Amino acid sequence: MSHTPSRQEIGSIASWMIETSLRRGARMADVLFYSGSSSEFSLRDGSPERDIRGSSFRIGCRTVDVQGRQGVADTDNLSKDAIGKLIDVCLQNCRASEPEPDVVLYDGEVPDASGLMIFDPGILEVQHPERQERCRQMYELASGTDSRVVSVRDTSWADGSGSTMYASSEGFLGWYDDTYAACSVTVVMSDGGAFEMTGASAESRRIGDVDHSAVAREAVERGTLILGGEAAATGVYDVVLDPEAAASLVESAGELFLASAVFKNRSMLKNRMGDKIGSDCLTLVDDGTIPWGVGTSPWDGEGVPSGRTVLMDHGVVSSFLYNLKYARKFKVASTGNASRSPGSIPGVGFSNLFVVPGERSPRQILKDCSGGILVTELMGVHTIDPVSGDLSLGVKGALIGPTGQPGKPVAGMTMAGNLINLLSSISEVGNDLRFFGDIGGCTMVVRDVSMAGT
Repeated sequence: MSHTPSRQEIGSIASWMIETSLRRGARMADVLFYSGSSSEFSLRDGSPERDIRGSSFRIGCRTVDVQGRQGVADTDNLSKDAIGKLIDVCLQNCRASEPEPDVVLYDGEVPDASGLMIFDPGILEVQHPERQERCRQMYELASGTDSRVVSVRDTSWADGSGSTMYASSEGFLGWYDDTYAACSVTVVMSDGGAFEMTGASAESRRIGDVDHSAVAREAVERGTLILGGEAAATGVYDVVLDPEAAASLVESAGELFLASAVFKNRSMLKNRMGDKIGSDCLTLVDDGTIPWGVGTSPWDGEGVPSGRTVLMDHGVVSSFLYNLKYARKFKVASTGNASRSPGSIPGVGFSNLFVVPGERSPRQILKDCSGGILVTELMGVHTIDPVSGDLSLGVKGALIGPTGQPGKPVAGMTMAGNLINLLSSISEVGNDLRFFGDIGGCTMVVRDVSMAGT
C-alpha cells in the first residue's frame, strides 16, 4: 500500500491483525498506529542549515499469551504479507519473554476526544516561507539586541500534525488528531574574555502560544544575566530557582513517582505513601487533560482515559503514576499514564507534570530575597540518586541585589545535600507557571542552602 492509508483502511488492518493474532495463539492483542507530517527549518548564523519536510506512519502489534508474556513488533509496510510476518514476529517475541501475570488490556469505553483541545487547524495553514521568515526574524532580533552576541548559533521553527489509533481485542477502536508548533534560539555571547552559550524555546499544540520574537529576546536576556559569571563566597544563601531551573528539578522529582521505578526499588518513595517529603507550599500534579498541553491526549498508550493525578499534596506523597500492569501490582486503578510507541511494550510516563503555582509574582518574591542567588540553570539534576536522594548540583545565575534585581553573574558554585531536604526547604512557589515541553515549573524559593564557592 503506497498511498497514505485512510482511517477505514487502518481500522480494517488493525481488526485483521487482532483476529489473526488470536487465531495463531495469542490470548490478547492490541494495535497502535501513528501517522504524522512535520516541517522544520533552521538557520545557523543566519544561513540555512536544516530544511526538512515529510510524513511517515508506523503500525505496531502487541500479543499477550496465557502467561502474560508480551511480544511487540512494528512496520511501515501495510501489505498483507508484511503484516502476517509482523504477527509471527510478535508471537515469537512473546514466547521469548518473561511471564507477566499482571498484564491486562483496558476493557472500558472509548473516551470522547471531540472536545479535547490538542488540534489547531491554524498549524496546517503554515506555509514554508512563513517558517523561513520566523527564523529570519528570530536571527535579527537575537543578533541585534546586544552587541555581546557573537553568534546566533541556531534559530529553528518546527510544526506538524499527527493521527493516533489504538485498537484492542477488548473491543477498543479509537482515533485522535493533534498538532504542535515549536521554536528555539541559541546564542553565544562574549564580553571580550568569557564566553557563554544560552538559549530559549517554546512549544505548544497551538500556534498562537509560540511567540518566536519573545523566545529570541529571552535567549539573549538569559545570556546577559550569566555572562562572565564567577563563584561567590562559600556560605548559606536563599536560592531562587527561575521557572526553567525549577522545571528541571520537577522532572527529576517526578520520576520518583513512576510506579515502575517504585516497584523496581529505583525510587526513594517506596513504602512512603502518606509521608511528608516536601514543604507545605509544594503540590505536584500530573494532568493529561490540560488544554493545548504538549502531553495532553484523550487516552494513554493502553486506551485508558487521561486524567489528573495529585502526586504530592502540600508536601505529602498522595499517589504514584500507573499503567495497567503496575496498577494491578499495587492493587489500584490505572492513572492513564501508559507510555509507548508502536514498537514498544507499555511503560509508565508523565503526561503534563507541574507544580501548582502560588500567589506572588517573581518580582515580589525577588524583593524579599536580597543577597540570595537567582538560579537560571541547575547542572547535574539527572545525577540525583533516586534511592538515597543524594545530590550535588552546579548552578548558574546571578546574585540578587537590594531591590530584587539580578546583579553580579554567578557560576562555578555547587549545592550538595539531599533531595528530601531540598524539597522540604522550599518556602514559596510563584504564580508564573510555565511549561517547557510537558514539564511545568514556577519560580521557587529554597531557604538557607549551603553553597560551595570561593
